[in-house]
Amino acid sequence: MEGWTVVYSDSFPLAVELRRSVLDQLKIPAVVLNKRDSSYLFGLVELLVQDQDRDRALEALSQKESSSFET
Repeated sequence: MEGWTVVYSDSFPLAVELRRSVLDQLKIPAVVLNKRDSSYLFGLVELLVQDQDRDRALEALSQKESSSFET
């Protein structure tokens, strides 16, 4: 996806959705892209933000990571 940057990825979809909700609260548009195989459940789920929001999103996730995420 041109113009979008991956700011987080995990094989556990809920971990990605938790981080998407943090960005949503800060009004940072984010998209979840599920690249997991539906039959064998391998692969990653990615969280993407627009290029211009990358630094702000990474900072928000970093602050939240150090305070409360436990996955």
